Amino acid sequence: MFQALCTAVLLALAPLPAAQRDTPPADLVLRGGKIVTLDDDFGTVEALAVRGDRIAALGSDEEIAPWIDTEATRVIELEGRLVVPGFIEGHGHFTGLGRARQMLDLSRASNWDEIVAMVADAAAHAEPGVWILGRGWHQEKWDRRPEGAVEGFPTHRALSAASPDNPVCLTHASGHACFFNAKAMELAGVDASTEDPEGGEILTDESGVPTGVFRERAMELVARVYAEEQAARSPEQLEADLRRAIQIADAECLSKGITSFQDAGSSFETLAVMRKMAVEGELGVRLWAMVRAENDELRRRLAEIRTIGLAENHFTVRAVKRSIDGALGSRGAWLLAPYADAPNTSGLETSSVESITETARICAANDFQLCVHAIGDRANRETLDLFERVFEKVGRGKGRRWRIEHAQHLAPSDIGRFAELGVIASMQTIHCTSDAPYVLARLGAERAEAGAYVWRKLLDSGTVVSNGTDTPVEDVDPIPCFTAAVTRRCKDGTRFFPSQRMTRMEALRSYTLDAAYAAFEEDLKGSLTPGKLADIVILSQDLLTVPEDRLLETSVVATIVGGRVVWEAE
Repeated sequence: MFQALCTAVLLALAPLPAAQRDTPPADLVLRGGKIVTLDDDFGTVEALAVRGDRIAALGSDEEIAPWIDTEATRVIELEGRLVVPGFIEGHGHFTGLGRARQMLDLSRASNWDEIVAMVADAAAHAEPGVWILGRGWHQEKWDRRPEGAVEGFPTHRALSAASPDNPVCLTHASGHACFFNAKAMELAGVDASTEDPEGGEILTDESGVPTGVFRERAMELVARVYAEEQAARSPEQLEADLRRAIQIADAECLSKGITSFQDAGSSFETLAVMRKMAVEGELGVRLWAMVRAENDELRRRLAEIRTIGLAENHFTVRAVKRSIDGALGSRGAWLLAPYADAPNTSGLETSSVESITETARICAANDFQLCVHAIGDRANRETLDLFERVFEKVGRGKGRRWRIEHAQHLAPSDIGRFAELGVIASMQTIHCTSDAPYVLARLGAERAEAGAYVWRKLLDSGTVVSNGTDTPVEDVDPIPCFTAAVTRRCKDGTRFFPSQRMTRMEALRSYTLDAAYAAFEEDLKGSLTPGKLADIVILSQDLLTVPEDRLLETSVVATIVGGRVVWEAE
């Protein structure tokens, strides 16, 4: 497919040989297409030239022709296709994506019985005692309710019978709950007498026996056993596994047009391996990473980890990630009022306001961005409040570009505060259409309409909204996310409060220029501007004009990072 449109030497328009030029020729030229630059000075053009890793020139085919050398320039004939700046994944979990591809994929299971069958098959091929891992289940997306369910969640009995000798850990699609079997709970010493930890909850049945579902920080009670086993392996083994996960994630992102990835929270140890791979030239995607650690470690190590533009702009660390609540799907999001479908709870404060306030002070002292995971309306209000208190002492926020990650459910009175405080709403538009089947049940129609996934209200208030997928919570592919942003159409054809849609150009900006702004990188990437990095995506059709029902047919033809074609469709 791609062979038909690229790598042709342009003989028309009299290109000059190298010996006759005053300036070096372009290394790469794209011509004959619709190139949306997202730069107001250039708008839409037919062609562009790249020299080294930067955009060198934009214009018509005729204007770019002199940049072509018959021997030195690779020319890609676009044949009318759309070219846009490389997509920037604005919030994802890079190693999580790679690791998710190495365990059971539970996201496509139609019901609990299918998941139990997958685990039984894995247990039949595993040595006794070896952990069986999976990710992606979501009880609200199954075709039937499990027998004996508690709050809609299954109990561990069938899972424990399917894997009596192997501990099992199945992570919820949101990443904010885990399901463990009896063997895993036994190894961790968890039983009916185990108390909930601060910021977490063990779901129990009527008799007080754990069902197997552990929310938020309660997950650590059992997961620590697996972590301890892993820690006993050699540093070389651990690094090899981590490198493999990074390589898997890198390849998938490039194949889907992602040229930059904003990693939403990695440990100092993981960041050290990422840095090493960047220096070794092993990263195709440009990584911009948030540190995830407790305050004591941040105080000791934050200054030393700060890195901007290492390895030809392939590795940057200049932000910190904290979480103040959980997720709507697991009822861990912290709400101002109880859940409509569980009036006994308003969610969880997974980290105290005081702890995150101290993180904010540390970030301000070290010139780091602070990125706080907040999904529920109370979590968002508490985060905005603490940002405001800190800004009063260290300076207001537009120059700091602190972020709220997700900002899924907002009280109407808090929507305008994002722009007032200069806080970026780092949102994932695919969550809206993916979560819609249960959001109405969790919040009720009135609260959902007023404050759930309100991109339009935020944009109209002047807030910068960046986009992403929260992978591996959702597929890292930007096309379904873009489609959700402009349609708010769910799988069943219904639309979730469509008045909150973005325009197509707004959605494109949220995945490019606005995402770059959210990382202090708008002078480097996000638009196709001379002097900026030549991070480019060629698409199979025009996302900006194609009929709505054909948006999801769009595919990536080629991904270009720093002027190099790093992925091509076959």
